[in-house]
Amino acid sequence: MSDLLDVETAPAEAAFASGSLTDYLELTKPRVTSLVVITTGMGFYLGSRGAVDPILLLHTLLGTSAVAAGTSALNQYVERRSDAKMERTRRRPLPDGRLQPVRALAFATIVSAAGMLYLAFAVNLLTALLAAITLASYIFVYTPMKEKSPLATLAGAVPGALPPLGGWAAATGHLASGGWALFAILFFWQLPHSLAIAWMYRDDYARGGFRLLPVIDPEGASTVRQILANGLALVPVSLTPALLGMAGIWYFYGALLLGIFLLWRCLGIVRVRSRVNARRIVLASVIYLPALLILMALDKI
Repeated sequence: MSDLLDVETAPAEAAFASGSLTDYLELTKPRVTSLVVITTGMGFYLGSRGAVDPILLLHTLLGTSAVAAGTSALNQYVERRSDAKMERTRRRPLPDGRLQPVRALAFATIVSAAGMLYLAFAVNLLTALLAAITLASYIFVYTPMKEKSPLATLAGAVPGALPPLGGWAAATGHLASGGWALFAILFFWQLPHSLAIAWMYRDDYARGGFRLLPVIDPEGASTVRQILANGLALVPVSLTPALLGMAGIWYFYGALLLGIFLLWRCLGIVRVRSRVNARRIVLASVIYLPALLILMALDKI
């Protein structure tokens, strides 16, 4: 974690780069932040009993989006040297020299801290605590672990699954089985999704110094087993909202069909370990998650 304290600026010509608004926006990884906000909102909606409190929901989404944006910016600050070595990330504001590292660190710290304080005062302490755990586990566990262990993907699935639990806590003030069911769905969904992406870009990740499973498993046997096992586990896990009485029978059968669809795509890479089949898993997972959440919302009990 010495990187978090290292604010030297290199190369020298970038020492005074202040960055544009677009550069700061890129630091926040808008697509990732949007997913966090959507899943948080879904957790809030499913946790609400009776009418949804729109003001409390707005406070929850504002605070969560700030913490998510700050977390992504901190991640880019810590990984700026690795990003400079990778084709898919070398044009980001920090490795490209458009933004001074110390400015990115200050921005990330202020935004994420403001988000947590906002959640603590405008929502509740439990939601703020979950946001803090999300940031800490992502930055201090998952991010450094990527350079050391193939278990990083497993560790990274924890902060990725916490937002809907945070939304549930914001609506109810406590944690319950329904919120944990949402956490489990997001957790198992991320593993085939992330491993498929890592398989697609394994050469790039290797250049960046990351020891993700597809990097240290060039033949892909372990990667494929993990994709299939977690895709298979997601099928029964996705049915728990119906079993807990959160959603109805239409959700149950819809979730089952969606799970079979994603599992079918996972089986493709078992047959042929190729970039094409990995991409199909990514596309299927991108279809799966919003479809599942929409179905859950429509069939909420």
